[in-house]
Amino acid sequence: MSKKSIIPAGTGKPLAPYVPGSMADNVLYVSGTLPFDKDNNVVHVGDAAAQTRHVLETIKGVVEEAGGTMDDVTFNTILITDWDNYAAVNEVYAEYFPGEKPARYCIQCGLVKPDALVEIASFAHIG
Repeated sequence: MSKKSIIPAGTGKPLAPYVPGSMADNVLYVSGTLPFDKDNNVVHVGDAAAQTRHVLETIKGVVEEAGGTMDDVTFNTILITDWDNYAAVNEVYAEYFPGEKPARYCIQCGLVKPDALVEIASFAHIG
C-alpha cells in the first residue's frame, strides 16, 4: 500500500498529531475539519451556515490537492453541537453535493472548541 500525506499550501498547524488528508491506494481520508482559520481560531462564531461553508471549502482544498473534486467524495461524517443547526448545515451541504450524494451520517456532540458548531470528515475515491 502506498500512503501520502495531503497538506494544502497555507494549512495551519493542527491542534493534535494529524494531517489534513491521507491518501492510500486512491482513497483519500480527510481528517475531521473544523471552522478554523490558519491560527486555529474559530471563524464565523454563531453562524452554522458560514461555518459549514468554511469547513467544506477547507475539505474541497484537501480533495483538490489530492487531485480530485468534490464529486469524488463518497462518505461524510458530520458532527454538530445542536440539532437546531441541522437545517442550516444541510442547506450549505447540498450546494457542495448537488448531484450524486455521498453517503453520510450526522450526530450531535461536543466539539474541541465551544464556538465550533460543525465538524466534517470525508472519504473520497480519486483516480
